[in-house]
Amino acid sequence: MSDNKIAVLYVDDEEHNLFSFKATFRIKYKVLTALSGAEALDILAKNQVHIIITDQRMPEMTGIEFLEKVLDKFPDPMRLLLTGYADMNAVIDAVNKGKIFHYLAKPWNEEELDLTINRAYEKYLERVQLKEMNEKLEQSNDQLEFLLRQKLLS
Repeated sequence: MSDNKIAVLYVDDEEHNLFSFKATFRIKYKVLTALSGAEALDILAKNQVHIIITDQRMPEMTGIEFLEKVLDKFPDPMRLLLTGYADMNAVIDAVNKGKIFHYLAKPWNEEELDLTINRAYEKYLERVQLKEMNEKLEQSNDQLEFLLRQKLLS
């Protein structure tokens, strides 16, 4: 059953936020949590994750810095940024550098976050499908090129 669930990684340096998120969403989603960007990168290396939700303000690595690293190593998961303060520069950086899908203010609203996770997952599935179609198209082009070369050579 858990293999069919959307895998969500929630990153926040405040443990009570992680507990709250897990308590709220553990039945509906496969919830993974991390107290830091470094811990989250380890989790990403060992698990398939569809959605990443990260807090912006964290000690060693901000949410944006974390998302930039994620983008380099794990470009597929959809990225959401949570922040408890209205810092437009952080939001702009997140969009530009971390290529986030959506920005949400803390404290999060359960219904809004749930809807956003589902919208992000739909987008994730669209991207996976597009990637697969492009790979098939590339393979077809290679086969066609091979056949044309064979025809030209004979």
